[in-house]
Amino acid sequence: MPVPLLDLKAQYVPLRDQMIETITRVCDSQRFILGPETEALERELAALVGVPDAIGVSSGTDAILVALMALGIGPGDEVITSTYSFFATAGCVVRVGARPVLVDIDPETFNLDPRAVEAAITPRTKAIMPVHLYGQCADMDEIMAIAARAGVPVIEDACQSIGATYRGRQAGSFGAAGCFSFFPSKNLGAFGDGGLVTVTDPEFGKRIRLLRGHGAERRYYHQKVGGNFRIDELQSAVLRVKLPHLDQWTRARQVNADRYRALFAEQGLDDVRLPVTRDDRSHIYNQFVIRTPRRDDVKAHLQAAGIGCEVYYPVPFHLQECFQDLGYREGAFPAAESAANNSLAIPIYGELTEAQQAEVVGAIAKALGR
Repeated sequence: MPVPLLDLKAQYVPLRDQMIETITRVCDSQRFILGPETEALERELAALVGVPDAIGVSSGTDAILVALMALGIGPGDEVITSTYSFFATAGCVVRVGARPVLVDIDPETFNLDPRAVEAAITPRTKAIMPVHLYGQCADMDEIMAIAARAGVPVIEDACQSIGATYRGRQAGSFGAAGCFSFFPSKNLGAFGDGGLVTVTDPEFGKRIRLLRGHGAERRYYHQKVGGNFRIDELQSAVLRVKLPHLDQWTRARQVNADRYRALFAEQGLDDVRLPVTRDDRSHIYNQFVIRTPRRDDVKAHLQAAGIGCEVYYPVPFHLQECFQDLGYREGAFPAAESAANNSLAIPIYGELTEAQQAEVVGAIAKALGR
């Protein structure tokens, strides 16, 4: 039985009529940029995350970029972040002219190792950017304490973790800024690109809004050099249709994660490491990432069987060609390098059936000779 890594159509079909009606409403209004749909979405998402303000932007990448710009980070500055994430995390730091100072990960959660963060602080450190990877928050109490001692702000890369919680608080509610992505494959996905910046200080939110529209509060009068980071009304409208279903979709992913654990145990696959969820936080499973020394054999077998899988991510930042001038070498961050070599994401979307999950685990067992 073929099993896709993600089946967007399965999520779309029950919402199709409402989507068509909503898109038609926006088209009939001829309001396509920063209109009532975006304003409503921003209010709804601010309430969800539990912050004073949320600013809709053009992508998760632009959310990170505009947050760095709003903090005034630039040449000569350093931003401490993970070496193991989607490219935008470190790429945006370089784009503002700053240096990403990379650190290793916790081998169980794939998130920043707080001890490594503290060791990387220098007088040039201007921000710390933890990544809530795969749908689970980093150790935010420790990271916020380190940032407070250093006197620097925190930018949360929460692009994969909308709805995840840490000790009862939502991802994106801790730092100066929380950055979210609405790429179609995310748990809350648009019909194209889209993103969000959440802020804990409304004045900082005003700065984000200013930079979002080329630094002009009044048309053609520019206070700052910003960018075109605006989310459009069609994406905001689509997200508003989906938002009421987010909790249900998250629970379905969590149920599927529990079922995977039972299925792996039934097959006796004790040598396959499954995702670890810390007791003080929730996991929304943007990805369900397993680990095995025979990752490449398993991947090839699954692909031959028509089962979707993907490596997130095969090359840590410190080994990327474009970051070689940072001076890192192979072996610098062993936990991240190990994860890059033995991790594999398997299907976890909410509409996944029990039979499909059994097919996935059965194929993994065959690949491992069980």
